[in-house]
Amino acid sequence: MAETGLVHIMAAHSPLSAILAEEAGFDGLWASGFELAALYGLADMSLISMTQHLDMLRSIAGRTTLPIVADIDTGYGNAINVIHAIGEYERAGASAVVIEDKTFPKVTSLVAGGRQELLRIEEFQGKLEAAVATRRNPDFLVIARTEALIAGLGETEALRRALAYAEAGADMILIHSKKKDACEIESFSRAWTGAVPLVVVPNAYPDLDARRARALGNIRMMIYGNYGIRAAATCMQETFRRIIADGGVQHVHKDILPVEEIFRLQRTEAIKAAEARFLR
Repeated sequence: MAETGLVHIMAAHSPLSAILAEEAGFDGLWASGFELAALYGLADMSLISMTQHLDMLRSIAGRTTLPIVADIDTGYGNAINVIHAIGEYERAGASAVVIEDKTFPKVTSLVAGGRQELLRIEEFQGKLEAAVATRRNPDFLVIARTEALIAGLGETEALRRALAYAEAGADMILIHSKKKDACEIESFSRAWTGAVPLVVVPNAYPDLDARRARALGNIRMMIYGNYGIRAAATCMQETFRRIIADGGVQHVHKDILPVEEIFRLQRTEAIKAAEARFLR
């Protein structure tokens, strides 16, 4: 962020998706709770455990050089749970965590009619203070996510909460919206007087691109929060349906990656070389 002003973070749910994101040129990875839940065929409603999410993050960290922003939802409980989580995520290889101000268990933000209950400001400040006090590396970012706009509480409440979270030590504020355009985000950004920069997740409002974000002046991170799993599901749906319709793979095989490309992503040649060198 110091070098470029704005970083682009791609969601990942596996080491393979992390490798592809790094090769594409993203600045970092979003260890997505939503994508992991979807990978398991589960709703994003605090059904995936911290252990499962940490296992994914460790696997990703072992196969990429990119910094990882960990999506830890509500921090898995109260401030004591956050203390435990921060230690675990820092050791697992995360460079940052995002904690949101919903009650536990949460309901995913963009689902129609979902329960969106927020904590008292003071309670969430305590969770942020616990996170900041626990981290060992001062460069490990604690990002506070407010769901005030998601919950329909309006910009004034979103700003009040964001300022309180910055006062509690948050390094950045993630402001989230489910509007189909970026009007709420742009309005919040223009009204923001806090000292810390903003993070946005342009899932519901895809027209907010890097040019518009830079023009606002205080957005430093864009997280593409569910595009990896949606792209994967799109391709699998289409391919699987075609195979059934065609009665075989005689047509689809030419439209998907050759197996040799998968071998490359798996570093098969390097493993073969190691086998030839060391196995006797």
